[in-house]
Amino acid sequence: MMTSRSIRSSACLAVLAAGLLASAAAFAQVTVQDAWVRGTVPGQTSSGAFMTLQSADGAKVVGVSTPVAGTAEIHEMKMEGNVMRMRAVQSLELPKGQTVQLKPGGYHVMLMDLKQPLAKDATVPLTLKVELADKRVVEQKVEARVRDLTAGNMPAMNHGGEHKH
Repeated sequence: MMTSRSIRSSACLAVLAAGLLASAAAFAQVTVQDAWVRGTVPGQTSSGAFMTLQSADGAKVVGVSTPVAGTAEIHEMKMEGNVMRMRAVQSLELPKGQTVQLKPGGYHVMLMDLKQPLAKDATVPLTLKVELADKRVVEQKVEARVRDLTAGNMPAMNHGGEHKH
């Protein structure tokens, strides 16, 4: 026969397990593949991070951070007339079941005020702040491998004075 102490212990374990499963389910709703960062040279103060994202239930990336940069923002590059312009965006929609690519020349994570050069094959930790379909906001850890400086060559960009670096 179970004592009241063992019943309480079993109940606590069940609640803990349910919480862990809910947490795992939240992270499983957004998958990240092929995360990478463009390498830098000494003195370079910015770089870009790229990856492929997919959300099972729809979500949006509402922020990003990393310990290697003073500032990390989601940016969009697009042509305006004959000029490629880059601007920060407040969030990036991840439509249900669709793949969203963060790539050179499009949406990407802009890393500014780098604290150190980013050497090829190093790993850069990123934290994505994701708002799920049910409006919960979770943090998703991403490990991005640094690729060669010339990887995915970005076209020349004009920041257009729309935000500060």
